[in-house]
Amino acid sequence: MVDSTNNFVRDMLAFGDDLSGMTLVVAENQTAGRGQQGNSWESEPGKNLTFSILCHPDFVKPAEQFLLSQCIALAVQRAVDGVLKDCGVDEEVSVKWPNDIYVGDKKISGTLIECDLMGRNISNCIIGTGINVNQKQFVSDAPNPVSLIQLCGKEIDREKVLGDVVSHFRTLYEMLMESRDEAVRQVYMEHLFWREGKHRFEDVRGEFTAEIAGIEPTGHLILRFENGNTVRYEFKEVKFLI
Repeated sequence: MVDSTNNFVRDMLAFGDDLSGMTLVVAENQTAGRGQQGNSWESEPGKNLTFSILCHPDFVKPAEQFLLSQCIALAVQRAVDGVLKDCGVDEEVSVKWPNDIYVGDKKISGTLIECDLMGRNISNCIIGTGINVNQKQFVSDAPNPVSLIQLCGKEIDREKVLGDVVSHFRTLYEMLMESRDEAVRQVYMEHLFWREGKHRFEDVRGEFTAEIAGIEPTGHLILRFENGNTVRYEFKEVKFLI
């Protein structure tokens, strides 16, 4: 049991453990799982996947570290999509900007990424992910959660799902190592939630209708309003009204 796998990895780094390769930490029970911007992540002990991947992507420019977010999001998207297809569930699995995974209009996974810089390079990147696998009921006030067991109607092998995520992540990570950044960005856009059409959003000025015009390499979301103007948003500056 740990408070969060990201914190556990941070402690390992602080103690000087040899973590020069890619490291995976998995917890059966997180007492204080963290989401983006201080949000909490609900996970029933022994039912879901809560894990962190530590990598050292010194080949990724700090200004483009959003590529790492895209890699883990696509890795989870592919793993979840594979499970649902095996179960005969015909639901779209998409990436809600920046890296949440949705099945239809319900959230099944979230990720928190923390990167350390050394000079002009990224020295460490800790990728903490939670996936709802075998939890049947959710009691927190988190909006629209869903799990694989709810969708498939049967218990799912968590170890297989984890193995699939790690395998997909390695493949995408190697694409970055080979400077195939644009290929990763293109696939991300192909699986983006609300990638087509006009939808309802909300920012500090209130609710509005807009369409997604693009995602910048920095990770900023570009929305196009009905009058043709575009606005650039950082994460948490705009809300999807699902």
